[in-house]
Amino acid sequence: MRPQGRRGELLADPLTDLPGVLAAGVRAFLKRPDSASTTEILIESSWSPTGRNAGRIVLKLSSINSITAAESLAGQELLILSSDLPPLEPGTWFVRDLIGCELFDGTVPIGRISGVEYPMSSDGRVRLPDAAPLLEVTLNPGPGGNPNDQETSPNAPSEPALIPFVKAWLDAVDLDRKRVVMHLPAGLIAPDAPDEVPS
Repeated sequence: MRPQGRRGELLADPLTDLPGVLAAGVRAFLKRPDSASTTEILIESSWSPTGRNAGRIVLKLSSINSITAAESLAGQELLILSSDLPPLEPGTWFVRDLIGCELFDGTVPIGRISGVEYPMSSDGRVRLPDAAPLLEVTLNPGPGGNPNDQETSPNAPSEPALIPFVKAWLDAVDLDRKRVVMHLPAGLIAPDAPDEVPS
């Protein structure tokens, strides 16, 4: 984000909740959003700030020793190799593995997961620890997200739907087949859809 100190320290927004990922000695790679190239760098130290920057992280990177050098890194991403990531606990997944999966409500395909969002505090600085992540889902055409129905629902959202990734609703995650199966509450996908009237 910006310098956070006089010796090249940087304030950053962490996009991971895995412990130890940004610890001292970890090899990382800097990448500009508009470039595919990366620059290898070492994390010398890291710590969690308090006060108005709570929820963020302060990083000291190798060879970055001045405010000017730190300013040149603003807006860049800090990447970690997949092979250097710690193993996940059972029942947890990397966001990158969920993106691209087809979401099913039971046996009905709903749409494709295009992202994951996290509920934040009212000031937007801290992730709410007890709130479920939200799956950003591009719904299939048709009422209720059913691609077998060729008629597009007039109430279909123009933007991706946000579906709470609640473990109580989760039936299975099959990353090999790129499938996430949940049982969603009635009306969650198409709350304005009219009830069926028997003819």
